[in-house]
Amino acid sequence: MTHMPPPYFFGYGSLVNRTTHDYGNPTRATAQGWRRLWRHTGKRPVAFLTVVPDPSCRIDGLIASVPGADWAALDAREWAYDRVAASDQIRHDLDHRPAIHLYTVAPDQNHAPDTRHPILLSYIDVVVQGYLTEFGVEGALRFFETTDGWEAPILNDRAAPVYARHRSLTDFERRFVDQNLEALSARIDRPEGLSPKR
Repeated sequence: MTHMPPPYFFGYGSLVNRTTHDYGNPTRATAQGWRRLWRHTGKRPVAFLTVVPDPSCRIDGLIASVPGADWAALDAREWAYDRVAASDQIRHDLDHRPAIHLYTVAPDQNHAPDTRHPILLSYIDVVVQGYLTEFGVEGALRFFETTDGWEAPILNDRAAPVYARHRSLTDFERRFVDQNLEALSARIDRPEGLSPKR
């Protein structure tokens, strides 16, 4: 009996940080024709990363298998997104060609972040930590370069993280995040009114 290989997801944000999930066979990959963008939707109180089509852009990420094509847990984690097929746009070193999907915000839910829907610094920390681990300093710099929307307000919630999958950073990782946000002239606000969500 022939068994179909499990499908894979392509992660380009927090899913690049392997400590936030336990999906099998995580492998570095790239997606051609996509660019990251900070957005918010009516489904979440804060902004988060999505991808939008951009033929001139290529982004790094991580693919991992979804055993038995059981997408329920991952779809629940990524519930503010649509899951779309992207196999032909993903480059990887696997010795087979699995079906690969990625998550993107539906166009009618795609809104610019604002003071009521900021980016969480704790979320940025997790994402950048993942890119530093997987792709090194150069890859983490590419993350900043291939992501749009840095003019959005950022909530400094490090003292009381709002992001449920927040991680502790090393001194180097924290300095790296802060220096790159400063280079982008990012606006970082003190927390007002948002409480941790577990």
